[in-house]
Amino acid sequence: MLSIGDVARHGRVSVRMLRHYDAIGLLRPARVDQATGYRSYTAAQLARLHRIVALRGLGFALAEVAQLLDEQVSAEQMRGMLRLREAELHARIAADTTRLDQLRARLRTIESEGTMTTIDVTIKALPAARVAELTGTARGMEPQSIGPVVRGLYDRLTSALTRASLEPTGPAIAYYVEAGDDEHVEVHAALPVNAPSPTTPPSPVAPSSSPPSAVSLPDGVTIVDLPAVEQAATVIHEGSMDDCLPTYQALAVWIENAGYRDAGPGREITLAFSPTDPDSWITEIQQPVTRA
Repeated sequence: MLSIGDVARHGRVSVRMLRHYDAIGLLRPARVDQATGYRSYTAAQLARLHRIVALRGLGFALAEVAQLLDEQVSAEQMRGMLRLREAELHARIAADTTRLDQLRARLRTIESEGTMTTIDVTIKALPAARVAELTGTARGMEPQSIGPVVRGLYDRLTSALTRASLEPTGPAIAYYVEAGDDEHVEVHAALPVNAPSPTTPPSPVAPSSSPPSAVSLPDGVTIVDLPAVEQAATVIHEGSMDDCLPTYQALAVWIENAGYRDAGPGREITLAFSPTDPDSWITEIQQPVTRA
């Protein structure tokens, strides 16, 4: 027989917890000395204790734990529940990590207020561009929401162009459009290409219909004609796009102070990119504007 202290050590729980399990009928001692109240357990009861602790760790209430134990949950069933719980926890950790990154980005933006009083903004026309592009959906406009989506799209896009024997003729162009609700954003990842024109004139931001059969583009890639822009306020952002909010804020202030207003979706032109060194990225932010 094992004392309550022995069971606590072998089961890695507290004596107080064992007394509680006894009180609610979840793990009764094998024997209780009527004179001293001394509790004794069998070694076989450790198996039940391990199941109790595991089910509690999986998020089950004590009443649910008792029911599951009465149903004699097998080790294989426990393993399946553990895998489901593990997946839920990983998803929660990923979501919390994303939120933390977003908060850090906002804090950096707040800390930069007043330090970016002057930025080198250029007003210029943007030429029309024929691009091959893929689209996806991000949860929001935060850089940490858009970044993984746009990087995944470019991985697929470059592979698709290689299979279609199409070489990009210029730097990558990314732009973002409201997805039709209050939360999600339609992400466009594009690369300039020399390809036949789309069969139907596209809208300024929507993909065209499928290209002619002479161009075989796998993986859902479409050919789009981005329209020329008469004038855009442009600024160079150096470093990771996860830290682009201060630059966007400074650009918005400049546009307003200079007597302009936004005139459509902006574009991000990747001038330098390293998958291993985000701090070396160079991106031109292009915001179409018109006189206010």
